[in-house]
Amino acid sequence: MSLLLRNRGAMLMLMISIFLTFTGIGLVVPILPTYMNELHIGGSVVGMLVAAFSLTQLIVSPLAGRISDRMGRKRIIVLGLVVFSLSEVVFGVAELPWMLFVARMLGGIGAAMIMPAVMAYVADTTSMDERAKGMGMINAAITTGFIIGPGIGGYLAEFGIRVPFFAAAIAAAFVAIITFILLPESRVAAPVHDEAADQHKNESLISQLVRSYREPYFVGLVIVFVMSFGLANYETVFGLFVDHKFAFTPKDIAFVLTFGSIAGAVVQLTAFSWILNRFGENRVISISLLASGVFILLTLFVHGYFLIMAVTFIVFLAMDILRPAVGTQLSKMAGETQQGFVMGMNSAYTSLGNIAGPIVAGILFDLDINFPYAAAAFVLVLCFLLSLSSAKRMARRSVQAK
Repeated sequence: MSLLLRNRGAMLMLMISIFLTFTGIGLVVPILPTYMNELHIGGSVVGMLVAAFSLTQLIVSPLAGRISDRMGRKRIIVLGLVVFSLSEVVFGVAELPWMLFVARMLGGIGAAMIMPAVMAYVADTTSMDERAKGMGMINAAITTGFIIGPGIGGYLAEFGIRVPFFAAAIAAAFVAIITFILLPESRVAAPVHDEAADQHKNESLISQLVRSYREPYFVGLVIVFVMSFGLANYETVFGLFVDHKFAFTPKDIAFVLTFGSIAGAVVQLTAFSWILNRFGENRVISISLLASGVFILLTLFVHGYFLIMAVTFIVFLAMDILRPAVGTQLSKMAGETQQGFVMGMNSAYTSLGNIAGPIVAGILFDLDINFPYAAAAFVLVLCFLLSLSSAKRMARRSVQAK
């Protein structure tokens, strides 16, 4: 029996945890235009609000990844869920902009604890052959969270703009309790002795980022950054873009985002492993980068509800294939004792993109509503060219090794 089948109960718990995290993140997307009006804030402040989440995630992720290597994954996941629940409560009671920033920063801390530990747990409990399937399942939960999050946010907002956040807080607390009771630990709490790990255990975040530059998986981390920049850029201003340009309601925004994300979850659960085995990580990453860049650019030229829905569908499908493909590649390139560190770096580079993307998008949106998507498309296409160059170098090294 495969490791994945033996650990399917644990995998289900991990999927629920990560699903709930990204549901809470997605809740805010369709509600942001309403908050802008209520609190009299502009696009640049909204961008900084989204970036605040990622800033704390960036600071905490490498530390959380290393702690999970030493203390075990389960404790970090449970603590992250508790912090995330608290963040939703604060967001729900917020009356001033600074309270929203506090809530988003707490949410970033919670996500930083959950993400690396969940990814490392998958690496602990799957073989190399099953790694792509395991990562695909986790990323399907992420995608589904993005599907359900805006949907819940849009529909429950009709009963009260703060109702969705209290619901998310209760759900996160409940899952924390269930995870604490039922989830088995994937590795012993005592650290695996490794001289390299001992040498780097007290590194600062800056030192870890510098060290990642010298690692063979650095290009993969750059792609993670660009992917996160483009997607955060796209999602941050999407609600504002269609609200200003087409007068979409929160329910309209929720429906478009829900439809646009569904295909990604289906592909990740059913066909992702086959796609990766058939075409390889490098080719899948390159095609996904190109498709996402082109269709983000097309957002500026389409008009009408269904055309926007179709373009959004392709953007999310490309991103939802790209994310687990990069994660699988990084996991395979990391040593057994580096899984927590590499997944922490994955989360850190994701956070860097999620910081830069919303800030740039907010500033550009205040200049012209079309500028954010033009910038996102440009960066993604540049990264597509980088991925082609990297794939050629890897192919040459493989031939030389033979």
